[in-house]
Amino acid sequence: MTRRGVGALAASPTLVGAITTLIVILAVFLAYNANNGLPFVPSYRLSAELPNAEVLVPGNDVRIGGVRVGFIESVEPEQNPQTGAVHAKVDLKLDKSVDPLPNDSTVIVRSKSALGLKYLEIDKGTSKQGYPEGSILPLSAAHPHPVEIDQVLNTFDTPTRHAIQQQLVAFGDALAGRGPDLNAALGQLQPLVRRLEPVARNLASRKTGLGPFFDALADSAAEVAPVAETQAQMFVALDSTFGAFAAVARPFIQETISETPPTLDTLTRTGPRITRFLGHSATLFADLRPGIKSLSENSPAIASAFETGADVLPGAPRLNAQLAPTVKTLEAFSTNPGVKGGVRRSTQFFDFLNPTVKFLAPAQTFCNYGSLLFRNASDLLSVGDGVGTWQRFTIYSGGQINPFPPGENASNSENSPSVGPANGPVEPSAFYQNFLHANPYPYTAAPGQPHECAAGNEKYFPNKIVIGNPPVTQKTTEKTGG
Repeated sequence: MTRRGVGALAASPTLVGAITTLIVILAVFLAYNANNGLPFVPSYRLSAELPNAEVLVPGNDVRIGGVRVGFIESVEPEQNPQTGAVHAKVDLKLDKSVDPLPNDSTVIVRSKSALGLKYLEIDKGTSKQGYPEGSILPLSAAHPHPVEIDQVLNTFDTPTRHAIQQQLVAFGDALAGRGPDLNAALGQLQPLVRRLEPVARNLASRKTGLGPFFDALADSAAEVAPVAETQAQMFVALDSTFGAFAAVARPFIQETISETPPTLDTLTRTGPRITRFLGHSATLFADLRPGIKSLSENSPAIASAFETGADVLPGAPRLNAQLAPTVKTLEAFSTNPGVKGGVRRSTQFFDFLNPTVKFLAPAQTFCNYGSLLFRNASDLLSVGDGVGTWQRFTIYSGGQINPFPPGENASNSENSPSVGPANGPVEPSAFYQNFLHANPYPYTAAPGQPHECAAGNEKYFPNKIVIGNPPVTQKTTEKTGG
């Protein structure tokens, strides 16, 4: 453009006015949208979920380390579809230099002034992975919850303010007119300060180790720090526990505390007797050990008995129902005069029979004679056929059994079955003799007799008459005569 053209442009008032108006409109537009970012500047947009927007409004700053890196475009409420809880969602327009924001970053709403102006501060994390464009910071990233100035001021409620006023009045009354006394007190502190000098010197000495002591306290605090949350949970649990105690503090815990001293006195007084009781209890349990051991060994049999009892017990009510009339019948039977007389005569009969039974009982219980008698009787008729049975026996004839020299009678020989009564002894010149052997009352281990079973077990004495039990001890077995 030539100087002539510039001069012509400046000489035109209309054109100059139009350009000036355009510049003013452009400046006003830029000033109005300054809080929303300059146009044509690249940005990094994210969203964040907050428990409470804390009076945030669009246009509020977003800062990192106190430096403004963007602003809030919009604030909207949202509801969790699962829990129904309501939270705030804020859309952020950040500088491109923030991209990408580490995904372990956190956000917190802070006060910009005492008048209530807020801003959103981002505590940038250290993760190598970041949020892509358009991501949403979850609700878990909004921590810690800040303490607002209005919350601090709300601690000074009406009772607190009234108490502070009373304290100021009391302090004023305490200090009013006591200036000389305070001066005298400060003067009397001088000797104390002189005595504190060596104490402070000892504390400051390296030999005291006061510095390492605080270092150790710091190390202890560092060791406790990882479990601080656990300790906090413990105090929360203690709060619940003490809250439960508070519900029963009166009268239960109060009565427990008040009754404990007399209880301990009673325990002290009865302690010796309780000691003896415990000693006897220990002895009792020691004696019970074999029984418990046997019980454990026999537990299968006991379990089987219980199972059998479970099958039997359902019939017990029916049996119990029958017991009542049965017992009544027995009662009527026992009170009958005729029954009493019969029982009395039966008792007399068994009293008379008792000596006989005592005398005869060993013949069966010790010598087994009764069983042997019936066994031999059954064997006597054990042979037979489909028609019937017959008795087994043998006939001996002295005339047919004669193995002796001619002219000698063998009918009464002891060497063969006899066909006649014993007739010995005879003349000494006789070749054969037959001596009588008889035992009409053999021993059966009855009372007053030797403890032996003589019948069927007698020892045979040849060439000698034996009447009664032999003079030697016989067998003592229940299988006698078998």
